[in-house]
Amino acid sequence: MIQVLDSTMFHREVGVGVPVVYLHGNPTSSYLWRNVMPAVGGLAPDLIGMGDSGKPDVGYTFDDHARYLDAWFDAVGLTEVVLVGHDWGGALAFDWAARHPGRVKGIAFTETIVKPMSWQEFPEGGRGLFEQIKTPGAGEALILDGNAMMAGLDAEYLRAYPTRESRLPLLQWPRSMPLGGEPADVVARVERYGKWLADSHDVPKLLVVFRPGHDTMMTPEMIDWCAGNIAALEIEHRDETAGHHTPEEQPEALAAALKSWVDRHGLLG
Repeated sequence: MIQVLDSTMFHREVGVGVPVVYLHGNPTSSYLWRNVMPAVGGLAPDLIGMGDSGKPDVGYTFDDHARYLDAWFDAVGLTEVVLVGHDWGGALAFDWAARHPGRVKGIAFTETIVKPMSWQEFPEGGRGLFEQIKTPGAGEALILDGNAMMAGLDAEYLRAYPTRESRLPLLQWPRSMPLGGEPADVVARVERYGKWLADSHDVPKLLVVFRPGHDTMMTPEMIDWCAGNIAALEIEHRDETAGHHTPEEQPEALAAALKSWVDRHGLLG
């Protein structure tokens, strides 16, 4: 646990001095990476307001998360890093890389936000739920009162969100999903890091995809888009089946893909 701005942030660490940072998304925490990290080592923070990190009185916008994450990188003293991201953790990794291009040696990602989407591009299975969440009143009832985001997840995740107030980040993340041109500030950030992803030919990137289970974001169309629009990208198609929470459902396979990619490019050398 370390002091970050006006609050604190918790992180897990495996190994000594390994410059790999694992970023989780919604509604999880660094616990997501517990069975992936041992293959390579590194650090995994809990995003502000999530897991065991502090819960300051902020709006938990994308900008808030990025601001606290910037301060965490500085507090830990990381210079050059390899980033690994899932869900919003991938988006934060891309955003950080685009703003700190000289400090990124490589980025690996799975099930994340690579571009702004129309509602028609968003997976049909989640479209109705996200429409509800983005509706004032309905979203609060689902997530703040009903805790809908936590269904089916390990009780360790649930422990971090015991009250209505503590669940605000879980509501703000899906409301930040760049759909149909809104919210405009997040769309702008995603477009900005999309340009970096397209232009950063010197930074190795890895997308790990699985046989689709339930609620997957990486549709065949989105995978094709990545192949055509992200520079220096390798796509590893795994035979194992997984839904959206790939580090939870297939940690060994994800770890193996990550270890092979890191070694192949000498990213820790």
